[in-house]
Amino acid sequence: MLSLFLIPFVIAMFLAVNMGGSGTAPAFSAAYGARILKRSLIPGLFGVAVFLGAVVGGKETAKTIGKGLLDPQLMTFTVVSIILFSVSISLLIANLMGIPQSTSQSTVLAVVAPAIYFHSLNSHKLLWEIIPTWFIMPVTAFCISFLIGKYIYKPIRKRGYTISRQINESYVLKGLIIIMSMYVAFSIGTNNVANAVGPITSLSLNMLDSNPDHYVYILTLATLIVAPCFGIGSSLFGHKVVQNTGREIVLFGRIEAVIIAFISASLLLVASLVKGIPTSLVQLNVGAIIGIGVAKLGARNIFRKTEVNKFFIMWLVSPLISFSLSLLCTYLADVAGWINVSFI
Repeated sequence: MLSLFLIPFVIAMFLAVNMGGSGTAPAFSAAYGARILKRSLIPGLFGVAVFLGAVVGGKETAKTIGKGLLDPQLMTFTVVSIILFSVSISLLIANLMGIPQSTSQSTVLAVVAPAIYFHSLNSHKLLWEIIPTWFIMPVTAFCISFLIGKYIYKPIRKRGYTISRQINESYVLKGLIIIMSMYVAFSIGTNNVANAVGPITSLSLNMLDSNPDHYVYILTLATLIVAPCFGIGSSLFGHKVVQNTGREIVLFGRIEAVIIAFISASLLLVASLVKGIPTSLVQLNVGAIIGIGVAKLGARNIFRKTEVNKFFIMWLVSPLISFSLSLLCTYLADVAGWINVSFI
């Protein structure tokens, strides 16, 4: 029983490692692009902030993933293993390509696949809450960043404040950038850790035949196990995705780094704490980056960049890989009679 029970936990930890690699970019690419932090310091800071965010504010999003889309009674050993495995593979492909990917979108579609197969999908939650948020939030990040860049940042820049050595080298500004990066990582903890923890919690509740009132306790324990793996993933995969977003899209100024971090983290916190909606911080962050870039360099110069095009393509492909793999594995498991595998 224990050895079987460990399998989905190990897969969840593997998924968290992949999410840590992908999530490092939206958290620290701005600070890295502004040359505030050394690469070696990023994984530790990232891991601590993600852990705190998951413990403090990750419960609502975990509930959405764990029982908001698929009947929690269907979160069996086999189904949860399929969901976590499918997401892990899709994110691993994105990480190896150095593309920061939406862990939330890949996870949601991996859960949706068995929900559709078993005719148990909460379509209202998916179609009227989650999917609209996926479109609205990145556009909002882009618009806010663009408006700030054009009407606040550019006038300040024309007056020479942004190139002032005294301002840019001040410890106050450097500290603010690091705080904003930690703020983004904290937001990741409130949202993305749920992608691994949510299914694991529902599985644990089912397999242990526990009282539903114990959900929060099991959720907390799963969080304590899974969240630290984000720091490991940051160490393994973080450099390439940070390099792509931090220095290959647009060269950041230090004031811009604060703007990007604050906008993306704040929008994610709203999604996490108000509605518990699993949302892509990667896309919020890149939306804010592109908004600042367009305000500085113009749309043509930004959207013609190769890295931007690769991001958009991978954002479409990776969730589809996750969905297709999850659906295929669910079908094969059902045909083989493995769906209701029990520990008893």
